[in-house]
Order: sequence, then C-alpha cells, then structure tokens
Amino acid sequence: MRKLISIIGNSSVPEGDPRLTFAYEMGKALVDNGYRVATGGMGGVMEAAFKGAHASKFYQEGDTVAIVPGFDRMSVNKYADIVIATGLDIFRNVVVANSDAVIAVGGGAGTLAEISSAWTLKRLILAFDGTDDWSGRLAGTRLDSRVRYENIEEDKIFGVSDASEAIAILEKYLDLYDATYKGIPPYNSKTV
Repeated sequence: MRKLISIIGNSSVPEGDPRLTFAYEMGKALVDNGYRVATGGMGGVMEAAFKGAHASKFYQEGDTVAIVPGFDRMSVNKYADIVIATGLDIFRNVVVANSDAVIAVGGGAGTLAEISSAWTLKRLILAFDGTDDWSGRLAGTRLDSRVRYENIEEDKIFGVSDASEAIAILEKYLDLYDATYKGIPPYNSKTV
C-alpha cells in the first residue's frame, strides 16, 4: 500500500512566497517517490502541494486526498482527486494529522493544532524551516519530553529546507514511525 503524507500549512499565501514553492516541490517529489498526498483541500500551501503532485510524471488519479472541514464536497481546490467532506470543522485537523507522516509548511493556529495532533498520534513530522511561521519555529525541536519511540534517539520535528532533504528523511525514518495511538490511559488515583 502506498503511504499517505499530509502537507499542512497556510490557506492563504501571496504569489511568489517560498512556502508555495516548497509546497509545490514537495507535492511533486512525494508522488515522484511513490507517495500519495493529503491536505485540508483548501488554497495556499494545500493547493500548491496538490498542483505539484499533479505535475509529477508518475501522477495518477487518486494521488491527492482532500480532507475538508465542511460537508460541501465542492469547497475544495481544483487539484483534489478524492474529497472527504468531514463536517468536523476545525476538529478535522486530527484526521489530516493521522497520515503516515506530516510535513508542515508555515502555518498559523490550525497548522499548530495539526502538528500537536501528529505529535500525539506518534507520526513522523517534518517542518519547512524557511519561514517565521509555526513550521520554522518548531523545526528541529520536540513538542514535549515524552518518549514516543524507544528506538528513535533523535525523535523530533525534523527541519527541512527543500524537497530532496524531506524525501531523504522520509526514506530513513518513515518505517520506524509505526506505532498506533492507543488513547489517553485511564486515570489511576493510586499512581498519584
């Protein structure tokens, strides 16, 4: 089965912005390397990522998966192949974060929520470090001190500056990030 990689980030970005360039190149590189691409299905970074996926010579129908916040399957960018209209509004961010890996490109509060969800879900997270937004601020850091994987000594949000660097990290680490989130353990008053 082909792995699904979510690209998350700003829904509104000015033309010529480095975040759009990175998202486009990342979407293309993912499909070039046998992955599928998921986003929140909106504009900005999400549309650029899907446009890049469509530009791959290996692109095939179904390579772009839009996980949209509303019920309207038509409120999506034109490069979305599969549209999942969740009706979950901002809570759909957890669904977007539940891919095999997550690549953050810039981003505001919604992107931060997706990064936090991906961290809790024990996903591999990469962050474009060429921005002052959340991806740039969190690149190379850990969100908290919990040990998510005993066998991954340098578990962190991996900072990347280009698509080839991101692909190399995916190839090196993706299979190691194989745990399934089991939920918050029940409270035991005897351990307090």
